[in-house]
Amino acid sequence: MRLELTGHHVEITTPLRQLVERKMAKFERMLNSAALSAQVICKVEKYRHVIDVTIHARADHMLHGQGQGPTWQVALKQASEKVEKQARDLKERWKERKRHAIGARKLAAAEVTGVSPAEVPPRVVRAASYAVPSLSIDDAAHRLNDTADGFLVFRNDDTEEVNVMYRRKDGRFGLIEPEA
Repeated sequence: MRLELTGHHVEITTPLRQLVERKMAKFERMLNSAALSAQVICKVEKYRHVIDVTIHARADHMLHGQGQGPTWQVALKQASEKVEKQARDLKERWKERKRHAIGARKLAAAEVTGVSPAEVPPRVVRAASYAVPSLSIDDAAHRLNDTADGFLVFRNDDTEEVNVMYRRKDGRFGLIEPEA
């Protein structure tokens, strides 16, 4: 995360810079790679110290907090508490969206048909055309063994019917034949 530290009527000393960098490192850990940059403005207004923190997160989210107090530590603590609450809320929204999102197609299909998204039938995606060779069962087993595919559709030489041979979980082959 890129940090921009600015002082208005204040000289940015090394201890002040280290204090701010430690607090910003906390937000960088909290938001992972989502925190892109941070702007911290330190000001002195009469007798109080004012710190203004703005963090730019991904998807144009801006987290902002302002704190004031008699010392830099108190002002930074107030500002960072405000930003931390916003960061927790934002992170929670991201988590909820990932877990509970309903696909746009299911939602659109449900609105059109008037049924719930759970009742929408699965979408079938057609694969490329598949040539059906004429093979014996033994030849089909050898061909399926030589390929990484999980199935083979073929025309049985003996019955002239279309059969499907598939690889079972136990390593053997299964054969699906149509009823006569």
